[in-house]
Amino acid sequence: MGYGGHAELLLEAAQPGTRVIGIDRDPEAIEVCRQRLSRFGDHIVLRQGNHRDLKQHLAEVGIATVGGVLFDFGVSSPQIDNAARGFSFQQNGPLDMRMDQSIGPTAADMVNTSSESVLADIIYQFGEERYARRIARAIVQERQGHRIETTGALAAIIARAVPASYRHGRIHCATRTFQAIRIAVNQELESLEPSLRDATDVLLEGGRICAISFHSLEDRVVKHTFRSLAHEPHACLSLCTKKPVVPSSEECEVNPRSRSAKLRVAERQPR
Repeated sequence: MGYGGHAELLLEAAQPGTRVIGIDRDPEAIEVCRQRLSRFGDHIVLRQGNHRDLKQHLAEVGIATVGGVLFDFGVSSPQIDNAARGFSFQQNGPLDMRMDQSIGPTAADMVNTSSESVLADIIYQFGEERYARRIARAIVQERQGHRIETTGALAAIIARAVPASYRHGRIHCATRTFQAIRIAVNQELESLEPSLRDATDVLLEGGRICAISFHSLEDRVVKHTFRSLAHEPHACLSLCTKKPVVPSSEECEVNPRSRSAKLRVAERQPR
């Protein structure tokens, strides 16, 4: 659901009688959408929870099938821009990173309690960070003196751990590590394939499933899941996008954060 941008456009363009069911883990996002989309009345139904429970959410509002599903993975700009959420190193804040701040361990808990090998694996696998082992070693050494509590402290540790040339690269040297820890804290990748398969199950014939991802790990899961569902003996999807749709240079200028977005679309075949 995010903060309602896609839902608002869908509702404005929809045929009379259309309903949008919006799911998000972040209670703050749900409340913002409740106010932003209030003019649509009962055409918008908001559910706080995880998209991996998509079937359960639909059942609880009495819906068996849908005409389309849109996944918008990753974090929203308001989450990144709010220092108190701890997603970004651009502003100093508590090292939290939870999409739902009411449950689960924080990023600080993970950074301060995980073993060096576990941290290195997280940073390498989820961040594709070449200096994962150096960064993990530096984190463990630093926390022996005091607990690492803030985004600024973690970013500084990372900067000291990597070569000077890497600190001045195209992207900030802490980007991949922060991404990796966020993915691990929220268990983001584990839920992707089951959610995509469940969404396919509830699609009407001719309905479309759209997935927007923001880094290669997410996009890889989407690509492989769509291809699998399109090439199984009883294929239930056909691919609408052989290659992902990416933003134009004009859109990237207006919205720089869109530059890494990739959209893949597939259509439900007859049952």
